[in-house]
Amino acid sequence: MSYGVGKYTYELANWRAEYPAGWSPIEVNALAIDAQDRLYAFNTGDYPVTVFDRDGKLLKTWPKETFTHNHGAIIAPDGSIFCADDGNHTVRRFTPGGWVLMTLGTKDKPSDTGYTLVSETGKPLHILEAIKTTKRGGSPFNAPTDVALSAAGEIFVSDGYGNARVHRFAPDGKLLLSWGEPGSGPGQFVVPHAIAIDKKGRVLVADRHNNRIQVFDEHGKFLTQWTDVELPTDIFIDKDETVYVSELIPRVSIFNIDGKLLARWGNEGTDKADPLFVTLHSIAVDSRGDMYTAEVMGIHQGTPFLATRTTRMIQKFLRKP
Repeated sequence: MSYGVGKYTYELANWRAEYPAGWSPIEVNALAIDAQDRLYAFNTGDYPVTVFDRDGKLLKTWPKETFTHNHGAIIAPDGSIFCADDGNHTVRRFTPGGWVLMTLGTKDKPSDTGYTLVSETGKPLHILEAIKTTKRGGSPFNAPTDVALSAAGEIFVSDGYGNARVHRFAPDGKLLLSWGEPGSGPGQFVVPHAIAIDKKGRVLVADRHNNRIQVFDEHGKFLTQWTDVELPTDIFIDKDETVYVSELIPRVSIFNIDGKLLARWGNEGTDKADPLFVTLHSIAVDSRGDMYTAEVMGIHQGTPFLATRTTRMIQKFLRKP
């Protein structure tokens, strides 16, 4: 079956990730692809990073202790890997083998934004309730969600579940600028969930619970917004400046760099008991134009539904010539 339209037409590949024996992730929080088209999957569980070749063969894993709870990630031109850890409130830079080169933020020390996961009576809050408790923007970080790099090597972080800001750092980690507050106006956020930078240096932010992508210049000036999205979870910009967006509803949307919709698909025509997508969380495209999508299935733990998805947390779509 084909998906998309025109030059953005894809076929679902007969592809499966080769996870360690006897294990599969419940959540694949992020995807990143290096210069050799190796796929890095950032997972919840015993193997927080699994690295695959184009055919899905397992090449490498990182130890469980690497993260508290990983989230968005990106691979730099030099092969180093930046990852936001929303569990311990840091963004770290790693070698390809998982050695820490730099840490932004203070581990286990969230900034004061009013965000809480517990109600006044001590009852745990669902994430949809918790995000409403963020009262103000704060310093880096409170559950950061994603990281992007500019052409000059500056580090931009969307922050996050417990904050409502974007932070800009120099390559050496010095904080240069922060912007954003809770709300739905220009430059305000409700869960800035993903971030990407185009060739002009514009900063695209997936403002998830405002159902939009906001576009800023590198100084935080609001430029425009794209509203033809629902609960956007990730943004990937390819070498041709095509923008790929995963949406939690779930579906994939492809735009040109000015926000014009080029192609889109979700679960149309699929079996409700075994849909194409369930909870899309990340998207990435390799040098050949083939697309990978990743899911988070934690909310489906303990259900028969989860068992049907264990080998399909990551799916690959082959772009048709």
